[in-house]
Amino acid sequence: MASHYWEIGLIVAPEFRGKGYGTEAQRRLVRYLFEHTTANRIQASTEIENIAEQRALEKAGFTREGVLRGCGFRAGAWRDGVLYSVIRSDLPRLV
Repeated sequence: MASHYWEIGLIVAPEFRGKGYGTEAQRRLVRYLFEHTTANRIQASTEIENIAEQRALEKAGFTREGVLRGCGFRAGAWRDGVLYSVIRSDLPRLV
């Protein structure tokens, strides 16, 4: 069985946050990857406290799949994350 997926991530400079740039970049990247690769799945994750990024992923068409317990270590503590994905068959609703 072949595994064909991409994991994406981005960082938006503080002065550009909250203006929709991250959401639009994720939308465009999803479209590009589905148009130019054989990937069936694109996934992204963020820390559970990062509500703004969770909203951006949902606006970009990603579906929340679940919580990843203790998956990242930052600032001296283990942190939970949230996993999101979009699959090729979701594409018609993203256009």
